Amino acid sequence: MTKAVQKITLSPSRDIPFNKLVLSQSNVRRVKAGISIEQLAESIAQRTLLQSLNVRAVVDAEGNETGMFEVPAGGRRYRALELLVKQKRMAKTQAVPCVVRDGGIAEDDSLAENDERVGLHPLDQFRAFQTLSGSGLSEEDIAARHFVTPAVVKQRLRLASVSPKLHEVYAEDGMTLEQLMAFSVTADQMRQEQVWENVSRSGYDEPYQIRRMLTENTVRASDRRVQFIGLEIYQQAGGGVLRDLFEHDDGGWLQDVALLDRLVAEKLKAEAEAIGAEGWKWISVAVDFPYGHTTRLRELEGEPVDLTSEEQATIDALNAEQAKLESEYQDADELPEEVDQRLGAIEAALLALEDRPKTYDPAEIARAGVFASIDSEGRLCIDRGYVRPEDEAPAADLELDRGADASSTEGQEADASVPRTTISVVGASTESEEDDEDPARPLPDRLIIELTAHRTLALRDALAENPAIAFQAVLHNFVLTAFYRFASSGSCLEIGLRTPTFPSQAPGLRESASAKAVEVRHEAWKARLPKSENDLWDALTALDDGAQASLFAHCASFAVNAVYEPANRYNQGRVSAHGVRTRLDQANVLARAAGLDMVQAGWRPTVDNYLGRVTKPRILEAVREAKGESSAQLIEHLKKADMAKEAERLLDGSGWLPEPLRLADSNPSSAEPEGEAGPLPEFLAGEEDPENGSDEDPQQLDAAE
Repeated sequence: MTKAVQKITLSPSRDIPFNKLVLSQSNVRRVKAGISIEQLAESIAQRTLLQSLNVRAVVDAEGNETGMFEVPAGGRRYRALELLVKQKRMAKTQAVPCVVRDGGIAEDDSLAENDERVGLHPLDQFRAFQTLSGSGLSEEDIAARHFVTPAVVKQRLRLASVSPKLHEVYAEDGMTLEQLMAFSVTADQMRQEQVWENVSRSGYDEPYQIRRMLTENTVRASDRRVQFIGLEIYQQAGGGVLRDLFEHDDGGWLQDVALLDRLVAEKLKAEAEAIGAEGWKWISVAVDFPYGHTTRLRELEGEPVDLTSEEQATIDALNAEQAKLESEYQDADELPEEVDQRLGAIEAALLALEDRPKTYDPAEIARAGVFASIDSEGRLCIDRGYVRPEDEAPAADLELDRGADASSTEGQEADASVPRTTISVVGASTESEEDDEDPARPLPDRLIIELTAHRTLALRDALAENPAIAFQAVLHNFVLTAFYRFASSGSCLEIGLRTPTFPSQAPGLRESASAKAVEVRHEAWKARLPKSENDLWDALTALDDGAQASLFAHCASFAVNAVYEPANRYNQGRVSAHGVRTRLDQANVLARAAGLDMVQAGWRPTVDNYLGRVTKPRILEAVREAKGESSAQLIEHLKKADMAKEAERLLDGSGWLPEPLRLADSNPSSAEPEGEAGPLPEFLAGEEDPENGSDEDPQQLDAAE
């Protein structure tokens, strides 16, 4: 016999005056959580009561209804209504919609109402905010109505603008909320979908990786170029900025790189034209100049402008205030914040007053030039007073120019026939790279040059820090010259202090720790030495043995040349495979003796300086050596650009070095017969550089060598 289905009877609903309701002790909610009573009251005032109260009739001892009703489920709504009555915003006799229960257990009803409540999925909230925005409500209105900050509304609306396809993935738990936040960096939904397709296949789907891929063709607002022109100028010119509403983004990312470069070039040129009014022959302008750009140029010795009486009085007052503050707080364990800030301001003001502008001989200005660039903080950097070799004048002509200048400039107006300052803008060259899947392909010559340039600079710094080794290196070179007639050409120490130039500027060379250390040391010695070379001998005699040794090591370090130099049509007479190999062998000996460590010197593999310049097999080989086969397998399916970026992250802090930067265990030429060159290392195998391809006939090169 079929069992009859029991019919469900719902509890009746009634409108009960508020003053007939009381809060039940059967309500299981005891701890306040979530939205406050005040906020709920405001919501009821705006929208009325959206959910009925669950009530039960109060009966007397005989079981008769008293006309009052208790509220076991809906206590927070009851308290919100009670608050509105106290505020006289609602009458105490206001009818309240209620569901009247007469069976079951009151505590069970209260518990079920709270347990069975399900909050909105975040995606539903994003879309709801988007609907409200589309209906005309402002972000501030939405925030006020739903008791959140306008910033939260902005974030929700930004998430709602992500591609609908990614919304569906998120709704099905295919991505996390943090990943969805990362995609909100850009409004380009097609690009969002492309990146998700890539990262979901590769497994490299961390939020930071998603953000990096979405912003790879942009420039950070913290870039020196942006700091130089100002973000507002870029935006006023119509440039777009990507912003991350969920993480600190240092001001965002600039999308129009071409516009940024144009604005920077225009401002630099305008600054150069203003400087040109000083009478310089030429001004060279660039965002950044390569390391050693002033080599072989004569630097003018300008005279600092004298302090005015007002400036001297300011310096005296600042010094007195500084001394007073330091005396007052000399016994304090910690300076008060305002005192510390004031001392910092005093120090900055004194440094600014001490950094005096210089005046130059007008005759020298007429043949000298200026370098204008941007420093790492985005400030204009002006380096005045450099004379090119071709602009040097004989001493007699120089004296004549000075005399003529002194007699002819007084009262003379500017002549239109006077040559104007030549302003040249130095731009960064773009280079195309070829990709080759051949794992045995040697490293490109240009890359080896750049890597060994880094090593040369670091070796110079290491040698300068080891006076005893520097003496021994120079002595070794002298002995080679005196006793081994043909051996000196193979030394890596080019005595005579001919500072070798780097044929290729490696990325980051000028900003490297080695370059900065060499520059700081050089400037310190320059300040100690006399300005006139006629006084140099006596000044050197006055130095003690330690100072002489340190100065000797510093000077000797400039002769180091450990740069790989491939043979070409211009250097066939002085470069051979044997000569290059011998010089690099000697560099290894010197590096080992000086304790050179390229990792400690600050070099690390990046996309710019190595990983983006080699083949995919070499990238995988580097990761495999440093992190193991499992790490290499994680990235082997990626395209080369993505593989290089991920390899940079994996290799960071690993201490891995490419072969040209490693310290050899022993001298590879020590066991070879005299006069034989022997095989070159793999990275010196003579590959044709795809950037500097050679059209020379191999037979002609062989014959020339």
